[in-house]
Amino acid sequence: MALLDDPQEWSAFGRPLAAGGDAKTQDWESHVVLEGMHCAACALTIEEALQRVPGVRSATVSAATQRARVVWRVGQTVPSRWMDAVRRAGYHALPAMDATARARRQQEKRKALWRWLVAGFCMMQVMMYAWPAYVAQPGDLTREMESLMRWASWVISLPVVLFACGPFFSSALRDVRRRRVSMDLPVALGMLITFVVSMLGTFDPDGVFGHEVYYDSLTMFVFFLLTGRWLELRLRDRTAGALEAVMNRLPDSVERRMSDGGFERVAVRRLKAGDVVRVLPGEAFPADGRILSGRTQADEALLTGESTPLAKTEGSHVVAGSYNLHAPVLVRVDAVGEQTRFGQIVALMESASLQKPRLAQLADRIARPFLIGVLLAAALALAWWWPTDPAHALMIAVAVLVVTCPCALSLATPVAMLTTAGSLARAGVLVRRLQALEALAQVDTVVFDKTGTLTHDRLAVTGVHVDAGAGLSQEQALALAQQLARQSLHPVSRALVAAALPRAEPEGWQIQAVQEITGAGLQAQARLPGQAQPALVRLGSAVFVRAAQPSSAGQGVYLSVESGGQVRLLACFDLSEALRPEAPAVVAQLQAAGMQVQLLSGDSSAAAVQRVAERTGVQVARAACTPQDKLQHLQALQQQGRRVAMVGDGLNDGPSLAAAHASLAFGKSVALAQSRSDVVVLGDNLALVAQTLLVARRTVAIVRQNLGWAAGYNAVGVPLAIAGLMPPWLAGLGMALSSLLVVLNAARLARPVGDGAAQALRGNVAREAVPAQGV
Repeated sequence: MALLDDPQEWSAFGRPLAAGGDAKTQDWESHVVLEGMHCAACALTIEEALQRVPGVRSATVSAATQRARVVWRVGQTVPSRWMDAVRRAGYHALPAMDATARARRQQEKRKALWRWLVAGFCMMQVMMYAWPAYVAQPGDLTREMESLMRWASWVISLPVVLFACGPFFSSALRDVRRRRVSMDLPVALGMLITFVVSMLGTFDPDGVFGHEVYYDSLTMFVFFLLTGRWLELRLRDRTAGALEAVMNRLPDSVERRMSDGGFERVAVRRLKAGDVVRVLPGEAFPADGRILSGRTQADEALLTGESTPLAKTEGSHVVAGSYNLHAPVLVRVDAVGEQTRFGQIVALMESASLQKPRLAQLADRIARPFLIGVLLAAALALAWWWPTDPAHALMIAVAVLVVTCPCALSLATPVAMLTTAGSLARAGVLVRRLQALEALAQVDTVVFDKTGTLTHDRLAVTGVHVDAGAGLSQEQALALAQQLARQSLHPVSRALVAAALPRAEPEGWQIQAVQEITGAGLQAQARLPGQAQPALVRLGSAVFVRAAQPSSAGQGVYLSVESGGQVRLLACFDLSEALRPEAPAVVAQLQAAGMQVQLLSGDSSAAAVQRVAERTGVQVARAACTPQDKLQHLQALQQQGRRVAMVGDGLNDGPSLAAAHASLAFGKSVALAQSRSDVVVLGDNLALVAQTLLVARRTVAIVRQNLGWAAGYNAVGVPLAIAGLMPPWLAGLGMALSSLLVVLNAARLARPVGDGAAQALRGNVAREAVPAQGV
């Protein structure tokens, strides 16, 4: 543990909160994986232990992911000191990026499986010896035979108590020593009481507890509890593993080129900008950079939600966390660590996985008082039934202790929300705050920005008008314009080059010496068919091409030719922003879900904004909106009592995103670190926005189902247990099933989020491609 006090190791599992601060006094944020946790009360215990360490500024522990975020100050404490505080509290902490963390978790799962197998085998054997006592008529069993079966049951129950029940007893003993209460304490008390009462009945058949033993109930409810805990562990591990699989995509080491041209394998955290690394097929790129040598394909699904491999050649940009699929390549490192896009994504996911939604905070607050109430209820039930039958009174107290364990209540919210966060992350949607899922579920109005959101941040050719005397077809005019446009990177030129018309070069035209005039357009020398003198071909604005501007349905760019001092207009190309093909289906989907959809755009052209609104089905649209106008419009909607979600590109919509009830930043250009949005959509598919809103509604519905089930189960089980109508084995079964039902219900949210988005996209590409045919 002392090795973690080396400042060079801190970046492996944390980051400084203020870049460029004093290295001797700055605050660090570290993330650790915790072992030995079972419930929300454990999380509160660890938080309190960490916060008591001098130099620890804050600590947040998630019971669902078994991870902790610790903010501590350099110079006042070191990682080994606050990790030791966790150990003294009865738990273990490991660096979140430590390669042994996964192995430790697998080891814990194997131990849980062995305990479950031992409990199940012993339960069947004990039931075999207990069965004759259930079916025998008076006088069928001799006293010696009954005593022999009790002793055999006691011997077979010993492995269950000494091995299978170990986690419950060790956790309860740790809590008793530290004078606190956790969810394992009532369960451990129930197991211990049942075993002691049965043992006394075995050793002294004529005593107060001798008329009946409960080894069958003990082994049965231990088996049920371990069954529920093992399945719950697997499902929770899958939930946490979905997030961890994203966070731990970087390789542990990479081959770095040395000064002599050879390669050495170094830890990824030792890389710095300017290094050259060799990335082999199947490895993840360790940093953001550019390919110096080689050709390959990369899987960037983490960043875009799109699993189609992307071709990478010399000079191509690669991102940390994406996978090299085909061939070894040399990459020059441009950014490392938290400066990479991957590092920003990890920071967002770690922050989200450790936040506690309002409903989860409520469960945490009532966990300890509820457990104290459980102990008091068991004591009162024991006192009430003791005069009638001490042994029966103890079993009623055991049933109360077991049936009321609030495991289901503590799992109801975090498991569901973390499952959703994992599913969204795999689809390319990052939830910055789990609380945002509750906010998104309440949304009844969605406000979209236009440019970069409903439309692509690029232009598209929507019409070609050819002069009647030009002697060119639409295809030939566009092909001629493309010859000039290919020499420019201007958005208008790129739109012309990308226009989807078949190539039909005009015969006899020879274009050469293309020149770009900044802010005006392109011009080139041209040889025209049948003319000896060269002509001047221009592509650009109406003023630049020296032609009268014809009517145009959108932004126009013009093509003209000047020969012999005369200028002749050849063609005009209508340009407009390319509507996202899935946008109409997204708007329709939101409206079908009962949400009102509005469009606020900073575009000064009201006609352009109205065209987008008509094509997408948006009924309320406003143009020429400044950031302040958007903010005031959102505030007006909120004053009407509406719950508003703002969807923007995250660049100029900062005030609106911050003021909205919930906000989604859409587009690849989002600056993750500075984004004010609650949700960041990394991909280029608008359908993910609708899917996120709908999944949030489903998540909160499932959370409410879980909370309702947990509360209803206790409302029914406690009176039955106090009345003596619920034996301990049935209480154990009920507790295990309640926790398992909550986790299984939340597991329904693990369905891939992108399915609906893909269907929406496929269903609308054909319809939105129709205008291109008209060109």
